[in-house]
Amino acid sequence: MELPDVPPLKTLAGHGAVLGSSDPSGSMLPDFGSAGQADARFALPALRRLGLLTKLPVLSPRMHRLLVEGDTDDTYARWSRQRGGKDSGAADHAWTVTRAVAAAAARAGWSRTDFIQVMLDGPYKAGAHARLIERRRERTRAVEWLSRAWEGAAAHVAATDAIASRTDFHAALAELRAQVERTPWPGVAGKTDLRNVIARLDVCEQAGGWDHAVSERDLAERMGCSRETARRSNRRLVERGLLRQLNGGSATEAADWMLIKPVAERSSQGWTTTQGPKAGGVLSGPTARQHEADINSRAASKVMPEDAFTHFGLGGSGLAVVAALAENTDQTVEQLQGTASVSRPTAYRAVGKLVALGLVVKEAETYRLSEQALGGVGTQTEECPEPVRTWGEAAVRLGVTGAGERRRDRHAAQREHWEKLQARRAENRRAAAPPSCPHVVDMGLVGDDDLVVDPVSGEVIEGLLVADDGGWIWHETEPDRAVLRARARAAEEAWMAA
Repeated sequence: MELPDVPPLKTLAGHGAVLGSSDPSGSMLPDFGSAGQADARFALPALRRLGLLTKLPVLSPRMHRLLVEGDTDDTYARWSRQRGGKDSGAADHAWTVTRAVAAAAARAGWSRTDFIQVMLDGPYKAGAHARLIERRRERTRAVEWLSRAWEGAAAHVAATDAIASRTDFHAALAELRAQVERTPWPGVAGKTDLRNVIARLDVCEQAGGWDHAVSERDLAERMGCSRETARRSNRRLVERGLLRQLNGGSATEAADWMLIKPVAERSSQGWTTTQGPKAGGVLSGPTARQHEADINSRAASKVMPEDAFTHFGLGGSGLAVVAALAENTDQTVEQLQGTASVSRPTAYRAVGKLVALGLVVKEAETYRLSEQALGGVGTQTEECPEPVRTWGEAAVRLGVTGAGERRRDRHAAQREHWEKLQARRAENRRAAAPPSCPHVVDMGLVGDDDLVVDPVSGEVIEGLLVADDGGWIWHETEPDRAVLRARARAAEEAWMAA
C-alpha cells in the first residue's frame, strides 16, 4: 500500500491557541459562521476554525466538535476484551472515533493527506491515539493506522447515498425499515427492542430526519410497555450502536435521540470474539435460523399499543407472529419460527391463543390471519365459535384489560405533578438582583446642592464629589503625583492579575 507523504509540522499558526476563544481565561466563545445550518433544536456549541482547519472544507458542527474536543460523552465507546483478558476498550474507542472523523472528512471533501496531517500535527483530541502511536513507535506506523481508517471510511461514504432532501431521507428510512423487518429479534428482550425500533421509525418519519425527540413515557405508550421496560430497551439499543442520545432534554422538552443505520464495521486489531445471539439480531450478533425473518412493521406498529399485546397477554411473541402472518400468509409453525424469530414451543403457544380468539385461522398445517384481524375482528371457526369483535374484547379474554389506560392515566398524573412542581418553583424563585457596584453613586446620598451626605451622621462629606461618569471621586486641592502614579500602577497590576 502506497502511503501519502505527510511531513511533520514544526510550527503551526494558532497551534497552541485556545480554540474558540480569545479570552485569557480560556472561556469558549461559540462562533462557527455558516456551518451550523442544522435545525436549531439540535444545534451544538460551535468552535472557531484555527490552525490546520482554516483552509480545509468545513465539517458539520457535531463532527467539528468531535474532532476538536473528542468524544466527551462516550458516544462512540465500545468496551470489549480480547482473547486472554486484555482490555481493548480504549483502542476500539479511539478507532471508532477516528473512523467517524474520517467519514465526516471524506464527505466534506478532504484528501487523505489532509486528514492524516490534521490528526497527527494538530492539537485536536480526536487524534490523540494516533499521536500516541507516533510517539511510542514511529510516524510511519501512525500513518498506516490512519490510512486504514481513511480507506474504510471513504469506501463507506462512496457506497452510501448522501441525504440531501426529505425524499432521500424517506428512501433511506424505507431501506432501514426493510432491514429491521428482515432481522431476527430473538428472546423477550429482542421483541421489546423491535417494538422500540418500530416506534422510533414512525417518529423519525414524522420528524423527517434521523434526529427525533421522544420522551420515555410517550415511547412506552407507543410500545405498549412500562416506562422502565422502555428505558432498559433504550440502554440496550445504545450499547448495540443502533441508537444515540443527543441530550437529556429539559424541564419542558423531551430528550433528543438519533436513530443510527447499522453498517458493517471491522476491528482495528483484526481479532474477533465468539458471541451468541443478542437483542437486535444480526444487527448486533450472529444467529442461525432455518427461515429468514420477515415481518410487516406497519402492521406491528398499528396493533402493538393495544392491551392484548402486553407482557401477560399475547406479548411480543404474539405481536411478531401477527406481523409475520401480515407479511406472508399461510405459514406453518416451522416457517413462523424463522419469520417471527420465535422458538417452536413459543410459536405453538402464540398461534394457539390467536386461534382461540378467532384472529388466526388454521387450515391443515398452515395458519393465516382473519380478514379483519388487524382491526381486532376475528372469524368464526370450529376452534373459535365466538370470535372477538374488538381488541378490547380480546384483552378482556386474556385478562389484561385496562393496562394501557392505567399506564396513560399514571403518565398523565406524573406530567400534571411535574407541571405543578415547576409552577411552585417559579413562584418561590426570586428575581435576580443586580450586583452591587461600590463605585456607582447612590443618588439618595446626594443632596439638592450636589453635596454628599453621610447616611449615618447626616453630615456633609468634604471632598467627596460625583464624577461625570457617575462614580465617586475625591477632590484634592493639591494632588500628590507620586501617590497617583502608585495608585495607577497598583490598579494595572490588579487588572493583569485578574
